[in-house]
Amino acid sequence: MTSLSVETLAADAVEPITSAGNAQLGVAVLAGIAVIVLLITKFKMHAFLALTIGSLALGSFAGAAPAKTIASFTAGLGSTVAGVGVLIALGAILGKLLADSGGADQIVDTILARTSKRAMPWAMVLIASIIGLPLFFEVGIVLLIPVVLLVAKRGNYSLMRIGIPALAGLSVMHGLIPPHPGPLVAIDALDANLGVTLALGVVVAIPTVILAGPVFSRYAARWVDIKAPEKMIPQRPSEDLERRPGFGATLATILLPVVLMLIKALVDIVVDDPEQGLQKVTDVIGSPLIALLAAVIVGMFTLGRAAGFTRARLSTTVEKSLAPIAGVLLIVGAGGGFKQTLIDAGVGQMILDFSEDWSIPALLLGWLIAVAIRLATGSATVATISAAGLVAPLAADMSTSHAALLVLAVGAGSLFFSHVNDAGFWLVKEYFGMDVGQTVKTWSVMETIISVVSLVFILLLSLVL
Repeated sequence: MTSLSVETLAADAVEPITSAGNAQLGVAVLAGIAVIVLLITKFKMHAFLALTIGSLALGSFAGAAPAKTIASFTAGLGSTVAGVGVLIALGAILGKLLADSGGADQIVDTILARTSKRAMPWAMVLIASIIGLPLFFEVGIVLLIPVVLLVAKRGNYSLMRIGIPALAGLSVMHGLIPPHPGPLVAIDALDANLGVTLALGVVVAIPTVILAGPVFSRYAARWVDIKAPEKMIPQRPSEDLERRPGFGATLATILLPVVLMLIKALVDIVVDDPEQGLQKVTDVIGSPLIALLAAVIVGMFTLGRAAGFTRARLSTTVEKSLAPIAGVLLIVGAGGGFKQTLIDAGVGQMILDFSEDWSIPALLLGWLIAVAIRLATGSATVATISAAGLVAPLAADMSTSHAALLVLAVGAGSLFFSHVNDAGFWLVKEYFGMDVGQTVKTWSVMETIISVVSLVFILLLSLVL
């Protein structure tokens, strides 16, 4: 789950690194994934090394030249870190400023004081859905993690009871609701109406996020009963603070990147003219990098200076924020490298070849193709782009509402069962301090619930509209 620019690079890989047939490619995919899982679970190898070795194994089994496999893996690692790494770093700085200044404490104390224990998962899914509307998944994660971990620790909640609703809110927005890149590309490919797609997407998203978030979190908390990992929890600020930032200023700082990105999305929809001055400005200030950078700079004043920080202490806070995320960056990057190796080997095309002869309803076909490409490549946006392109001819004779539902079906399929070839899988695993098995039981199952429940509601709507 990365930004459109990164995924488009992945989708544009047209020269496979191997000439292997579909059967050999299928075996290579299974073997590569098996190597990764075995190294991590059986031999307790660090995920970064396991993903690197698994990518090389995949290339070997597929019959690709070692040099091409290495080039593909490093290109994927580089593009993923370029797209996500800086955002994670900026999010970590903002999170550290929130923690050290007492701003995160202020938000958590306010949430705990005004929300009952029973209502807390519902509050988290609502907050995550609002924040996730204009944000890429990774940006939402890095903004929400400090709050989620602190609420879980202070309120003595199971991390899954609080974390799953937040993840569900972000993921549903990412897969189903424009202006996220996947849905926007599908809308363009299928010539669907953006407004109708947005409206129907919200109708599908509400029951889906309820079932995959607060409802599923009850079971996830029983299956994986863990506390927030100490190394990732923003530490309570020392008692030498002169004062604490106000709740309003702290909340405004967190929401600043959300507002900037939402403004960009609205201007893109309303103006829709890249040469227009207003859109040129919003394209810059609403980009994830600039929006988060602006929040960090503003936070130095609204959080750091408001708490009485000197320039030296602000510098120390920034420096200390970056060390804990080094491992996360390497693992997420290696996950992107594995994904790119899969794509460059021609796995996505293999899935498309298999799917061309399926004689099933268009909505279900779009969903199944997106599921297959998602499982093979680990990329929600590549799955959406590829599946939308394949089923585009079917949308030519569809009504406006059914074309919009086809967009949503493809988006729902693109979220199915995130696993070891998805950089988002490793991001969630590391931030929540889980092992691979625990991540599958919670995050992967949650993604599958979102995908299947969305499809059910989309098919029901198709009977009514």
